[in-house]
Amino acid sequence: MGILGKIFTWWSGATIGTALFSARKGKSVGEDVFGNKYYQTKNIAKDGDKRWVIYSGANDASLVPPEWHGWLHKSYDEIPQSHLPQPRIWEKEPTGNLTGTVEAYRPAGALEAGGVRAAATGDYEPWNPAEAE
Repeated sequence: MGILGKIFTWWSGATIGTALFSARKGKSVGEDVFGNKYYQTKNIAKDGDKRWVIYSGANDASLVPPEWHGWLHKSYDEIPQSHLPQPRIWEKEPTGNLTGTVEAYRPAGALEAGGVRAAATGDYEPWNPAEAE
């Protein structure tokens, strides 16, 4: 995307204004496994404690790992690399929001999954408001 794209679009990375603000008022504090870069204000006493992320690709908040989400929302002050324990062997890597993609969950009976579901077993009785007291 060219310079005009950086000026007028916000959904695919940082705009020029965000990049200039980050260079002038922010200090880089870290980067996650997805390449997202995290910033905090340089002068907290003057400008307040602001924290933000510049995404490496599309601006999708579901691509922020849980440990950085906690830092962004001020659950703790230390950056995640120095604060959190090593991940457990049974922990899965976080994934983005898969809604709208071919990997999205589709239950049995969903139109995208063929629209066929198991037959009702006969024990289902719909609620009727006229019969309710």
